[in-house]
Amino acid sequence: MNLMKTLIPAAAIVALPQMGLAQEAVTGEAAQHTQYIFTTLLFLMGGFLVFFMAAGFAMLEGGLVRSKNVAMQMIKNMALFSIAAIMYWLIGFNLMYPGDGWSITGWLGPFFSTTKLDAVGVAPADAALDYASIGSDFFFQLVFVAATASIVSGAVAERIKLWPFLAFVVVLTGIMYPISGSWQWGGGWLSEAGFSDFAGSTVVHSVGGWAALAGAIILGPRIGKYKDGRVHPIPGSNLALATLGTFILWLGWFGFNGGSQLAMGTVGDVSDVSRIFANTNMAAASGSVAALIMTQLLYKKPDLTMVLNGALAGLVSITAEPLAPTLFGALWIGAVGGIIVVFAVPMLDKFKIDDVVGAIPVHLFAGIWGTIAVIFYGEASLGTQLLGIIAYGVFTFAGALVLWTVLKSTVGIRVSEEDEINGLDMAELGMEAYPEFSKG
Repeated sequence: MNLMKTLIPAAAIVALPQMGLAQEAVTGEAAQHTQYIFTTLLFLMGGFLVFFMAAGFAMLEGGLVRSKNVAMQMIKNMALFSIAAIMYWLIGFNLMYPGDGWSITGWLGPFFSTTKLDAVGVAPADAALDYASIGSDFFFQLVFVAATASIVSGAVAERIKLWPFLAFVVVLTGIMYPISGSWQWGGGWLSEAGFSDFAGSTVVHSVGGWAALAGAIILGPRIGKYKDGRVHPIPGSNLALATLGTFILWLGWFGFNGGSQLAMGTVGDVSDVSRIFANTNMAAASGSVAALIMTQLLYKKPDLTMVLNGALAGLVSITAEPLAPTLFGALWIGAVGGIIVVFAVPMLDKFKIDDVVGAIPVHLFAGIWGTIAVIFYGEASLGTQLLGIIAYGVFTFAGALVLWTVLKSTVGIRVSEEDEINGLDMAELGMEAYPEFSKG
């Protein structure tokens, strides 16, 4: 009995280190599971919010076009999102995130490699515990490419044919955007060079802006927009709807920027996401107020469409670096974006570039500004940021210009003068049952 009393404590002492190691292993495994679960949840929640931006783009565009073209804008937005979803699965996702499967290292990923999800009920040993589920990552990245296509839709509204536009979307979402995106977010040559773009001022917004600029140039302005050396404003059909669309986009941007933290497994990650939310909101607010003040000073009265686009420009401006700035930093970065829009819109009119919704000033010009502004709070250099801006500009604008030109010379991209006057709802969608759409 005395022997047992002696052996049991001794055995316990010997076992304690092994028990501690086992407990540490369990704790470490649980932490990995928690990281995986919460980061996956971040991607899904962020993806939901960015998906809702599709509704924001649709409402904004629907409110800023004339009533005779509203249904056309709605079908374009429905179709472009659906096409983006299919093309990003078929080619885009793996083309943009090739891992070790580069066709040309740092420049071009693999073609015709469709996305495969995790197995049903995937075991922890087979999951990427240091990151997130494939499905959540794919979905989160997909809604970004759809936003890029939506930018183009608004700029070329009211005079473009449906099917040539959708053909352009196929190439943009399946090939052009994924290739250029791989240079930065896929670990390509720009990433290696030190280019910095947290959530896509250039990778997403400037790409959409460059493609929109090429399309607007090739299409030409709407009938009556520029006449006798003067600019003739063409009012939208529903500014309340456009305002609703702007607020929806503002909401969706919290997922756009916040989800781009790409991790939610630690106290620091969650705190950073909240910091991104606060900075994102501040930039939108200051962009809106800056546009409000500038239009009052320049035109002696505020301009609602400028105020709406000022908020969006503030959002685009902070997207390249929404984490590092202080709230004051986000305020002045967003305000500069709002001011840029007020001056860029009339500048485009001088060149007779007709952008129906102001997509080019908001997404291209403010996107360039936001990418440069990274140098004030991030570690990137001005030279590297300019290199990225130029690389994306040359690739996207040249590629889009060629594609728009090919479509114009083959199938044609612009409706006839009569169809444009009558409205695209009637001409392209055959909505003769609604003759009032041809007015306004």
